[in-house]
Amino acid sequence: MTAPRIVAISGSPSPHSRTRVLLEDIVEAVVRIAGGQVRLIDIGEIAAELGPVRSRAEAPALIEQLVAEVERADLILAATPIYKGSYSGQFKHFIDLIDHRALAGVPVGLIATGGGDRHALAVEHQLRPLFGFFGARTLPTGLYVSETQHQQGRIIDPLVRIRADLLIGEAADALGRAPVPARAAQLFPNR
Repeated sequence: MTAPRIVAISGSPSPHSRTRVLLEDIVEAVVRIAGGQVRLIDIGEIAAELGPVRSRAEAPALIEQLVAEVERADLILAATPIYKGSYSGQFKHFIDLIDHRALAGVPVGLIATGGGDRHALAVEHQLRPLFGFFGARTLPTGLYVSETQHQQGRIIDPLVRIRADLLIGEAADALGRAPVPARAAQLFPNR
């Protein structure tokens, strides 16, 4: 059996951003459970090559290779910072290069970071419709993490940690592996 191909996209225009740190944490947990080969695409690191690309036909070899890897993924974990209610422009620019038929049925985990709670619905109002256009199978639990909920590379809010664990379990399950037990029962034993 071949190892599943996991593609993680960090949509921040800044290399080594808080979004990337959070994404790496989620990816590491999924791989611990389900195994897999991971390709991390950091939009901040490829911004110079991506910026002038107007269409896939004129994409340089690096960008074409990365887009092709997304199209061959068994699981995509897409993370982006939220600016003024939506994903980053460079993240969208990269996604626009993907063939509109390539992600049909592919499981996609949706992750967003932001400065405060007012952006929390961006996962549902921006990311889910974006990947829905492709016919991707977005995982049920979307994860939004504000600045105050994530510090020094870790989620510190216990309720957000539960959502992260649910997303990790759904991602592992989408790859045909046993999901992580939800910790919600521990925090809410009477439900």
